[in-house]
Amino acid sequence: MKLLKSLMASVVLLAAASSAMAQQFIPMLSYRVGPYASGGSGFYGGIIDYMTLINMRDNGINGVKLIWEECETEYNASRGVECYERLKSKNGGASLVEPLSTGIAYGILDRVGTDKIPMTTLGYGRSDAANGKVFPYVFPLITSYWNQAAAMVHYLGDKMGGMDKLKGKKIVHLYLDSAYGKEPLPVLEAEAAKYGFELIKIPVQPPGNDQQSQWLQIRQAQPDFVIVWTYGVSSAVALKTAQRNGFSREKMLGVWWAGAEEDAIPAGDAAKGFTTMSFTTPGNYPLLDEIRSTVYGAGKGNLAEKDRIGHTMYLRGVVAGVLMVEAMRNAQAKFGKGKVLTGEQVRWGFENLNVDAARQKALGVADLFPPVKTSCDDHEGSGATKVQQWDGSKWVALSKTWITGDKALVRKLLEETSAAYAKEKNIKAACLK
Repeated sequence: MKLLKSLMASVVLLAAASSAMAQQFIPMLSYRVGPYASGGSGFYGGIIDYMTLINMRDNGINGVKLIWEECETEYNASRGVECYERLKSKNGGASLVEPLSTGIAYGILDRVGTDKIPMTTLGYGRSDAANGKVFPYVFPLITSYWNQAAAMVHYLGDKMGGMDKLKGKKIVHLYLDSAYGKEPLPVLEAEAAKYGFELIKIPVQPPGNDQQSQWLQIRQAQPDFVIVWTYGVSSAVALKTAQRNGFSREKMLGVWWAGAEEDAIPAGDAAKGFTTMSFTTPGNYPLLDEIRSTVYGAGKGNLAEKDRIGHTMYLRGVVAGVLMVEAMRNAQAKFGKGKVLTGEQVRWGFENLNVDAARQKALGVADLFPPVKTSCDDHEGSGATKVQQWDGSKWVALSKTWITGDKALVRKLLEETSAAYAKEKNIKAACLK
């Protein structure tokens, strides 16, 4: 009897140890201070709240709990690299990484491939990383800056009455002078050559607190449109400075990172009527109600301000969380349910995503983002976007369906630049099994 009790106790202890080990670690290279804090806190708040919901409601992914640790990057590339190196080997090793910074993404681009840790760059980062043959561990999911830039030109052409009407027009690209702001230039330059408009590049020194000289240049140039490629405090500054200089918001089109409540509300009246691109559809969703009741109802919400649930940056964080969990669920279906996955296995999960309309509905996020289907050739999975407008109190979708620009042009550029990168780094481009 004593032997039986001893054996049973050992089984219980082993089961408990096994349960404790069933944890999937995700480092959070977040930023909650500095000029971009509002974007970072909303985005990572959305990811963490969704993962908390998965743990509370579903006991994790088939019993594997999600765990995470934050490291404050302040949106600084060198700090981001330090955070990545500090966290990548903790808790059994990182499953994936999502830095929400083009500078940090470039800083760890080669490292994630060496370490075999997939990196998602949701709507930002190096656009030609969509070619999984060259960048097997990088996933610019949903829509890259290049496809966004192409969609912007397409939208402006439609506003003019057709793409041929862009000939002879002037389009200013007002951008933060950083890797982030420069990323869309290859597509904008190619589109300018194709459609015959003049592209005027006007950089702004980050973080963009003072733009008076730039808007004086814009007033003198008298452009037909201004693409506002800002982030954080620079977005509200752009809107207020444009208003002071008498430039119409109808002629302004913002990058999707300039299209959050935290951009529009501080700008006051200067924001009303401002239009931006978006890879998320503004509104409320059943999933958000579930987060409110289950997570915040239990006092386990990540954000101090519950009213930020449903804001643009929060929605995008939730989408990032959804895609992360779907990739891990996908990988478990192949490599074993209830299994703690390696970075290589999670990479496979990302490369074989198929989050279609039916799956979105089942998750409670119908039409929150475009259907995403990835492959080795396409780590982006969509390339579609919407246009939204600030009505003075909230963002409203102007386009009811998802739109794209010249994807063929983008793909051509993507193939050329990724091939050059492969040659430079001596990479043999091929699909991983």
